[in-house]
Amino acid sequence: MKSSEKNSRRRFIKNAAAVAAGIYIVPRHVLGRGFIAPSDQLTKGIVGVGGMGRGHIPYAGTRVVAICDVDKNHLAQAAKMIGSGVKTFHDHRELIALPEVDIVHIATPPHWHGLISIDAANAGKDIWCEKPMTRTIGEGKRVIEAVQQNKRMFRLNTWFRFEDIFYGMGTTVRPIKKLVESGLLGWPLTVTISKTTGFDWKFYWVGKTNLEKMPVPPELDYDRWLGPAPYKPYNPHRVHQTFRGYWDYDGGGLGDMGQHYIDPVQYFLGKDNTSPVLIEVDAEQQNWDAVGTFRKLTFTYDDGCKIILDGEAKDPDAAYISGPKGKLFKGFKSDIPNLDQKLAMMPDPEPQVTNFLDSVKYRKTFALNEMNGFRSCSIINLGKIALRLGRTLHFDPETQLFINDNEANYLINPPMRGPWHL
Repeated sequence: MKSSEKNSRRRFIKNAAAVAAGIYIVPRHVLGRGFIAPSDQLTKGIVGVGGMGRGHIPYAGTRVVAICDVDKNHLAQAAKMIGSGVKTFHDHRELIALPEVDIVHIATPPHWHGLISIDAANAGKDIWCEKPMTRTIGEGKRVIEAVQQNKRMFRLNTWFRFEDIFYGMGTTVRPIKKLVESGLLGWPLTVTISKTTGFDWKFYWVGKTNLEKMPVPPELDYDRWLGPAPYKPYNPHRVHQTFRGYWDYDGGGLGDMGQHYIDPVQYFLGKDNTSPVLIEVDAEQQNWDAVGTFRKLTFTYDDGCKIILDGEAKDPDAAYISGPKGKLFKGFKSDIPNLDQKLAMMPDPEPQVTNFLDSVKYRKTFALNEMNGFRSCSIINLGKIALRLGRTLHFDPETQLFINDNEANYLINPPMRGPWHL
């Protein structure tokens, strides 16, 4: 038998065995655009390579093939880190159009998250988006439509609902979920998020009200950095590391840390498919441009459960979760006797897909996706609207509109600066 015949026979036997085992790998180009065989290495394009974007260049199982940024210095630094062969772009739409990109990682300021997510979904890409998911509720609704219409996989990059130690709790969220579902605390529950219970609102992320107009540095395309946001004269405090202090781009410490803190609460309370109906605010009147701080934001659901964002943390004995039958404190300490033994007898939470690469390869919805991520981000955006208006708001989780409040509803989907639009 010739060498070529032997090799062909070996390949036939190997492939036949693989088919019999149910693991036959079909090349990506045979099955069409968007298919990724389990054996393939995933490719990634990163939009926004400032500190956050550069920090996510290395990720096991992926290879960065393209990067995009409106700051030439950021682009050059990231390209140097990655090495030869990486493609660089100024316009995210050019990166998204590349056929070799499997995943678009969005690490821009939040006012760009919605538009880029929609463009990526419409281009047939899977999406890894930094938090918060979107700057407005209206943008989040359109992201859901684009992702689902195009059958894409979406991951929001906050991970505490499924892994890692959850800040001051000293544990993952899993035993907290078990405790809530056990009924040992009773119902309804109140969750208080403050420094006392282990969470820092980062109130240094505030804006300045006396910004002077300054020349735009030559490396920055400021017009494209603003994108859909209203035009405001350039000042370095508006961009890069301090942009979170301005409503046009984010929402201060609430926008920065809110989804990290609130998404796990939504998960263990079982609120992934709904939103609060009442939003109450205790804060100084906010500047319409610069983000300030808050004393307290209280979100109430229709069943009486509450989430309290406590900015002052004056109560040194505050519980993280309070219920009619018991309490849970920082460090997973409780007034329920023999809690560990009782939880050991309780069923574990439902399993989740917690590796986004598996989600992309096998087309399985990720644990934190466009749907539940939208709901936890909506809590942040509800709070931002209440803060800006300085009053109590009533919200309908089904229509996702405020009740009898045109001014608040305007902020659900404010117009974008041309030529950008949803």
